[in-house]
Amino acid sequence: MNRLAVAGPSLHLTQNWNVTKPSASGSNGVVVSQSREASLAGCAMLEMGGSAADAVVAAALVLAVVEPWNSGLGGIGYAVIREPDDAAWSLDFGPVAPVAVDIADYPLSGGSSPEIFGWPKVEGDRNVHGPLSFCVPKAVAGLGRLHDRFGRLPWAEVVAPAVACAKRGMPKDWFSTVKIAQMGHLLRQYEEAARIYLPNGLPPVGAEKGNPSFLPQGALSSTLEMLARDGWRSFYEGELASLLVDDLAAVRSRMSFADMQAADASFDTAEHMDWGGHRLFLPSSDCGGGMLREVLPELTVPSARNAEWFSDLAGVLTQASRRRIEGIKAENERQTCTTHLNACDSDGLTIAFTTSLLGLMGSAVVLPKTGVLMNNGMMWFDPVPGKPNSIGAGVRPQSNMLPVICRTAAGDILSLGASGGRRILPAVLSHLADLAVFSLTPEEAAHLPRIDVSATEQIVVDRRIAEDVKRRLAEINNVTVCEHAAAPLNFGCPSVLKITNHVATGQPDVMTPWSAACAARDMN
Repeated sequence: MNRLAVAGPSLHLTQNWNVTKPSASGSNGVVVSQSREASLAGCAMLEMGGSAADAVVAAALVLAVVEPWNSGLGGIGYAVIREPDDAAWSLDFGPVAPVAVDIADYPLSGGSSPEIFGWPKVEGDRNVHGPLSFCVPKAVAGLGRLHDRFGRLPWAEVVAPAVACAKRGMPKDWFSTVKIAQMGHLLRQYEEAARIYLPNGLPPVGAEKGNPSFLPQGALSSTLEMLARDGWRSFYEGELASLLVDDLAAVRSRMSFADMQAADASFDTAEHMDWGGHRLFLPSSDCGGGMLREVLPELTVPSARNAEWFSDLAGVLTQASRRRIEGIKAENERQTCTTHLNACDSDGLTIAFTTSLLGLMGSAVVLPKTGVLMNNGMMWFDPVPGKPNSIGAGVRPQSNMLPVICRTAAGDILSLGASGGRRILPAVLSHLADLAVFSLTPEEAAHLPRIDVSATEQIVVDRRIAEDVKRRLAEINNVTVCEHAAAPLNFGCPSVLKITNHVATGQPDVMTPWSAACAARDMN
């Protein structure tokens, strides 16, 4: 029998306030990201005459410095790019296992892992953190290929904001304290990570009286300077690559110089599909786009944002989860990372860009000669041999990332995506309906209550949602009513950009403290 549950005897609220966050609009381009500093860096590129691609590269590299719990040079990702003539491209820089990976390195210990997919547990969680959890880092290749094809400004100029940020350090405030503290139990196990993120053995705390303070990021500033000077390929086959490979060997990773040399990103024609007269452009790779293509044909285009819509949405997502991750419950999921950004320029080039270290703080291993925090992509493989998503040499795991661009029936352009692991698809799908079907503004949609269906036996419902919706959902599955707060992460964190009559409006996730949308100024 399904049940409607409210956490605790009376729901404890982390945030006893109403949170709002503004959108930003302009005709000269807009950048939306999970950090205002990154959005401003992207807009600076647009104001220098750069393209949306220059803006994305600058913003993503700043994100690699200021929010290491989400993304970085040691990560991976996917993007969708739409040109003004409606040509659309998928950029794949997704995870790949090292060629020398050996499934014998991942013996099962019994029980299930408390990680994102709840796979059978591996001894020492070595697929989750540490040097055996690395997949090939292709984030730099993704940014490099994007700049090669669509950038206008010199590479060094686009990297410059990240260099400046890295020299200054990562901001220290309550939010960075919380994020680092969440993973302190792993960071302390690895020498360089502990040295950087746990000074004096404890999470860093910001200065009193609001004075800005910053956390040095080891050798990351030198790495970014080399990247600016020598070009993005130097990360894979130059002097910088040699430093990385030395570190990889020192920590006994299975990754080799050959893996790094072979690392690249690839463009392909974006997948497309129609839903209710709206044309969607999706990644061509095996990421969240596959699930979206699976569930959309099962969803009736709604007439209103009511109980019937939420019931239909929850039912379809529940069945999709059961097909993909049978038996996995939400409480098994580790806090996840990932970051999403959107950008457009005055010419109409539009980019939805998602990048990740996979788990929060990735592998928790910082390579000391370069300051690169490595991903933990091996977590995304099933450690049981012979399964569709099993560990294998040079194999790609499944992914939840879902950058999307949509041309609506009304002719508007939407760029959207989210962070939040398995919560990404419900967040993106909800916002897609809000913007394309219900014709809400980005700011209206961002502030409305949502549901999350990312587990097989539970629907998570924002406490603000209407009572008739809660009762209707309880007829489908177990319902847990909870708060939509900055922490813990109960819902995906979407960001969107909407272009109407050549004017773009960007809206960041309301509950991500540092997130912001910025509009480029007219420099004429």
